[in-house]
Parts: sequence; C-alpha cells; structure tokens
Amino acid sequence: MIKVTTKVRVRYSETDQMGYVYYGNYPQYFEVGRVELFRYIGLPYKDIEEYGIMLPVANLSIKYIKPAKYDDELLITTTVKKLPEGARIVFEYEIKNQEDILLTKGDTTLYFMDKNSGKILRCPEQILNIMKPFFE
Repeated sequence: MIKVTTKVRVRYSETDQMGYVYYGNYPQYFEVGRVELFRYIGLPYKDIEEYGIMLPVANLSIKYIKPAKYDDELLITTTVKKLPEGARIVFEYEIKNQEDILLTKGDTTLYFMDKNSGKILRCPEQILNIMKPFFE
C-alpha cells in the first residue's frame, strides 16, 4: 500500500460567500494528493507523460462530511491500496483539517492511455516496477 499526506492551505479564491471551500475545488485537492503520491514514489507526473502515458480520470466519487474553511490547513491523505490491475489505478482520499477533523472522503479511478493513439492500455511495466516495492 502507498499512503502519502500532503498539506494545503485554503486560499480565499477557493471559497464561496459563506467562507467554505466551494465543492468543485475538492477534485483539485485530490489531484494535488495524487501528484504528490507519484512524486513520493519517485515517479513525477512529468515522467509518466514522457513515457507517452496519460492518466485520464474515469470515475470520481466525493463524500462531503464537514466544510473546509478559508485559511484552514488541509491534510490530504492519498492512498493506493493495490497495484494497478489491467488498465486502471484507484486512489482513495481523506481530507482533514488542522484539528484532525475528517471533512471529505473520496476516490478516483484513472486509466492508463497511450498519449499518441488515445488507446487504453495495461499499466506499463516501468510504472509497475517503480510501484511494486511499496507493496512487498
């Protein structure tokens, strides 16, 4: 299993008139967590794209529990519980505030896609080889 926690501070522009984080911003927080997870394992998104691989989101699920507010420090915990099987990889997220209160949970499913052809493909070996040690 791979589990990484990333800190993000809520900016004013991310909130609505109530001072709460606008619901549409949570997928961006998930993306921050995903990018940092890949960076943590030594596989920056830039490298994935240089391999000729794109990772489009095929599914997004969000459960809003409590609102995040302006200037909160958010802790985004991103988890990959199992190695990619076939063409997809699943990420799970928990967002807590600085008081360790759970605010939001969610998950995304992404597919490996050939950048040039646009065809879905199995997780490339070079990516699997980088991820495998985290599951042993």
